[in-house]
Amino acid sequence: MDKLLATALLNWVPYRLSTSDGYPHCHWLYTGTQSYTAPFFDDTISGCMGLPENSTGYKSVSSVDVLPLWADESLAVPPSAFIFHVSRCGSTLIAQLLGLCAQHIVLAETPFIDQLLRFSFVHGNSSLVSPHALPAAIQLYGRKRRGDESHLFIKSDSWHLCFYEQLRLLYPTVPFILLYRSPDEVLRSQRRRRGMQAVQGVIEPEIFGFDRNVVNDWPLDDYMCKVLERYFTIMLEIADRDPHVLLVNYNEPVLSIMQRIAGVTGISIDDAMLQLMRERSRYHAKYPDQIFQEPVTDDKLPDSLVPVMALYHLLEAKRVDL
Repeated sequence: MDKLLATALLNWVPYRLSTSDGYPHCHWLYTGTQSYTAPFFDDTISGCMGLPENSTGYKSVSSVDVLPLWADESLAVPPSAFIFHVSRCGSTLIAQLLGLCAQHIVLAETPFIDQLLRFSFVHGNSSLVSPHALPAAIQLYGRKRRGDESHLFIKSDSWHLCFYEQLRLLYPTVPFILLYRSPDEVLRSQRRRRGMQAVQGVIEPEIFGFDRNVVNDWPLDDYMCKVLERYFTIMLEIADRDPHVLLVNYNEPVLSIMQRIAGVTGISIDDAMLQLMRERSRYHAKYPDQIFQEPVTDDKLPDSLVPVMALYHLLEAKRVDL
């Protein structure tokens, strides 16, 4: 691809994967000068849909096979860290604080990355998408659109913990931040508003290692406890053997967390940035115009939470030791 075409594609990103006649196709979104600072990348997509380039009667669609070729022509920032989490444990706020620096690119639960990871579970055939498509997509998202970008942070969906091995093979030494919270608090938050991973069948149960013929009969709370059990088991396995991980508990002071992340990623947090982070952390991560208040509840929790709590305490002991 020549330099002219690389320039033409500078503000375009792949944002959706579709299949036609059994073959995957990549849909492209024009982002213009839109920064990736919304709480979720879905919000960024919605904000860009009204741009003239995305409002014509024509669709910008290509083969997925072109991703590695086009990515190789791009000047991009390599990943500085992946943020894995068990859901409802502060990952959105961490991403928002990282995004306060204009030189940081923050991808918060990017649908296209998720669709690439889950493709074989959804369509039953992984051979249709090249293994080079995922790192190419990440490279395209990490392009230097301003010119002074210095760091790229990728906040995963919670179920991407189940793709740890695949991502670690692609990025052997990139810091993986493992963010977690006491499971009883996570479950109570899920009860108020359940995420995709908390309802049977929304995320393919095989991703968690579940039998879809069995899980449909489980109560919602029991299902979420089994998902959390899987998450904490994976985190314990990772922490035991991966030297490039940082364990982070939601209950740690948020500015202390940011200083720890700075230590493993090489970012600089000066006094002015620290004050910006302190102010932003007063507000709800998902609703930046609302002051954050943690609801207080003492409702009864299911017995299925007991083994998850045991795993949590093991992980917390490991974090303290480290």
